[in-house]
Amino acid sequence: MVGFLKSLKGTGALVVAVTVVAILLIAFPPYRWFFLISIGLGVVIAGGLHLWHRLTPTKIDETENKKPLGLE
Repeated sequence: MVGFLKSLKGTGALVVAVTVVAILLIAFPPYRWFFLISIGLGVVIAGGLHLWHRLTPTKIDETENKKPLGLE
């Protein structure tokens, strides 16, 4: 079984992950609250970061100089 899980990549791994989450949400009701709270916190934090980056854009002076010697 472990060898099978290691060989999954891409879409297959996503299907397995979604299936496991669905089974947990159906089988164990307390997981529903944990899942809802986690999704809510993730959306709030992502929205806050998006808003903060939109309101405070990076200035040219704040970026790292990738070519300090001016060589092309």
